[in-house]
Parts: sequence; C-alpha cells; structure tokens
Amino acid sequence: MAVQQTSIDPAVWEVLSDVYDPCCRDKGISVVDMGLLRRAEIDGGSARVELMLTSGWCPFAAQVLSEIEMAVCSLPGVDTARVDLVWDEVWTADRLSDTARAQLRFLPDPATVRDPAAYVAANWPHKTTTEEQS
Repeated sequence: MAVQQTSIDPAVWEVLSDVYDPCCRDKGISVVDMGLLRRAEIDGGSARVELMLTSGWCPFAAQVLSEIEMAVCSLPGVDTARVDLVWDEVWTADRLSDTARAQLRFLPDPATVRDPAAYVAANWPHKTTTEEQS
C-alpha cells in the first residue's frame, strides 16, 4: 500500500502529475506517482516543495528539480518556487502509487503465481552449457 503524503497543496499535486521522473519517463510515471513529494505549500506568491530522491546518487536530480520549479511557477499566482531535497527521510518503494508499482513490477504479484518453479522455467529458460549437451 502506498504511503500517504501529507501537506501537499492540491494545485501543486496536479501540476506535478505531469512532471516525470527521468528514470521512468518512458513509462509515464510522474514524480507524484513515484512518491517523491513529501510536502508542497503555497503561501502568497511563493511555493515551497520538499522532494525526496530514490537515490542520493540520482544523476538527474538537477534536471528534475528544475522541471518541478518551472511547473510550480506556472501555477496562477505563484511567482517563486523553491524545491528542497529531503535528506532526513529515505525514499522506499512503499511510496509508489499503485499504478507506478504495477508498471514497474517485472515479476507478477506472487499471489497470482500458482507454481513459482513452473513460472521461472517458462519465463527464464537457462542456456544449456556444452557439458549439458553431451
């Protein structure tokens, strides 16, 4: 079950639903679906967003921070947006939306596989070695 984000302004939530996590852009998974938003508030013409990264080594952090800032500044009445990275909480897959979780799963839900050994044999047949062929 996805972690509930709190204190996220609905307008920010909506506009960031169209900002894609760079590693999942091809799957159409937004920063919202990834659960990267921890907090987003608008006070007057200023907005502040707290963003988590899936990894502290994310090579796309600068890109996604800029995209978030531009998207939030596009909201009516928002003049400035500040995006802060969260370092005191670790992102986990529990933060994924159900949609993102389903899209990122490369194995089926274990509850749907009646015979795990048969599933593995059917989907990952191993190559035989020369010794096994003899």
